[in-house]
Amino acid sequence: MVLTGAEIVIRCLQEEKVEYVFGYPGGAVLFIYDELFKQDKVRHVLVRHEQGAVHAADGYARSTQKVGVALVTSGPGVTNAVTGIATAHMDSIPLVIITGQVPRAYIGQDAFQEVDTVGITRPCVKHNYLVKDIRDLAATIKKAFYLAQSGRPGPVLVDIPKDVSADRCEFDYPKSVAMRSYNPVTRGHQGQIKKAVQLLLEAKRPMIYTGGGVILSDAADRLAGLVRQLGFPVTNTLMGLGGYPASDRQFIGMLGMHGTYEANMAMQNCDVLLAVGARFDDRVIGNPAHFAEVPRKIIHIDIDPSSISKRVKVDVPIVGHLPEVLDDIGKQLDASGARADDKALKAWWKQIDEWRGKDCLRYDRKSRIIKPQYVIEKLHEVTGGEAFVCSDVGQHQMWAAQYYKFDKPRRWMNSGGLGTMGFGLPAAMGVQLAHPGSPVVCVTGEGSIQMCIQELSTCKQYRLPLKVVLLNNGYLGMVRQWQQLFHGNRYAESYVDALPDFVRLAEAYGHVGMRIEKPADVEGALREAFQRKDDLVFMDFAIDPKENVYPMVQGGKGLTDMILAEEL
Repeated sequence: MVLTGAEIVIRCLQEEKVEYVFGYPGGAVLFIYDELFKQDKVRHVLVRHEQGAVHAADGYARSTQKVGVALVTSGPGVTNAVTGIATAHMDSIPLVIITGQVPRAYIGQDAFQEVDTVGITRPCVKHNYLVKDIRDLAATIKKAFYLAQSGRPGPVLVDIPKDVSADRCEFDYPKSVAMRSYNPVTRGHQGQIKKAVQLLLEAKRPMIYTGGGVILSDAADRLAGLVRQLGFPVTNTLMGLGGYPASDRQFIGMLGMHGTYEANMAMQNCDVLLAVGARFDDRVIGNPAHFAEVPRKIIHIDIDPSSISKRVKVDVPIVGHLPEVLDDIGKQLDASGARADDKALKAWWKQIDEWRGKDCLRYDRKSRIIKPQYVIEKLHEVTGGEAFVCSDVGQHQMWAAQYYKFDKPRRWMNSGGLGTMGFGLPAAMGVQLAHPGSPVVCVTGEGSIQMCIQELSTCKQYRLPLKVVLLNNGYLGMVRQWQQLFHGNRYAESYVDALPDFVRLAEAYGHVGMRIEKPADVEGALREAFQRKDDLVFMDFAIDPKENVYPMVQGGKGLTDMILAEEL
């Protein structure tokens, strides 16, 4: 079967059972768009900015077990997409990004809308390709999908010159992929697992620390089984929320810069630490030198060997696919017939409960001004904890992480590694398309929402009934908080004094807008919004402009150097 390059691209997407492509057309990809038009198996979603295309594909991927796909043109199409690509790369999200390129003869000639796509994106992709021969196109796309979702997931980019998409050759889509230079390990080393089990059984003050890898590898059920089998305390990172049920007593809250007092104290003072699909990043453990002051044995399980002992030296490294490794640990524990020291474990839990007694997440519930924490708590109550929650980046992100209790994986979508303002709304579009009929919420701030607010137009075109929860404090909130605490109250460029009327703006895009200014009206507004199942409802909550996120660990400080609300 002889096909054009553009036809081959579409056939490859069909072979991979791609449901949606998020994109924006331009000259270098017009042949591909023409072929998209001629078929109905792969749906295209027209975004309003290429950044939104990649974020939408990202949200789709995070909330499913599928690869997200974006399609953009050359030059500014690519550069606009880079923020979304870097966001996915930092959080290990499986994407395939197809980009147009100028014709081969024009490459390197500063042609119209030409950029070095491979060079620009190399630092923020798992891999990228420039297809110079149409005979390599199908195999390259097959490799892209394989690379994106195997091992440690990530974005893979395929750059296709316009004349390659117009050329013709026989089409043959490979059934499998074999790459000599890429063979990710899946089964953990049994000897290392045996050492890990021995350490766990000897622990007096154990701790289980889990990250986004649990979500990405669909290991939540196996993790829950192991945690309950051991009876140990467990914490999630920001990226790992939902990997273990937040309502379970063994869960002691999120850890890190804005983690709970009990989680941070337990993390610092444990004697055996089991790290599962996490990477000891700076927002989790703070200063590595401070973290190392307390001696402990560390077991680290990860699919990516480069993440092990990268920031913190570990004692028992285990490279492998998390579900399989956790299964093997559970089987060896069962086979041993041994149990951890019950007396020591009870004493450890008693200490943790004393730390819990600080109630580090309390806030003024009698305030006459809307408290953002209250909005999130009511959001959790109204949705029964069943919503898919996408957040932007800032104070609202942390409040959502602290006060919306995620009991299931793949319900929490946020830009953890890159911290990308503008992520929330387009990501929510991808989630809503992946889960029609399910409640999808974008929690955002007045700064973040304006980064990609044009995607409200996309929501109108595709009738996406998202619920936008805008926690509006009139500031770039997290910037203001740092300026208050560490820069002598000098609020340099953090006050936003020319905000739009968000209600009228939402209505201008054809949606429902609400302005909520009193605590007594919060629950009613949320209930009304979720009753409007066919409408996008944009709720502008006027929150306390001086409210800060606590607990807080200042950058460069130790994990237990927490600033608590009552200390100020």
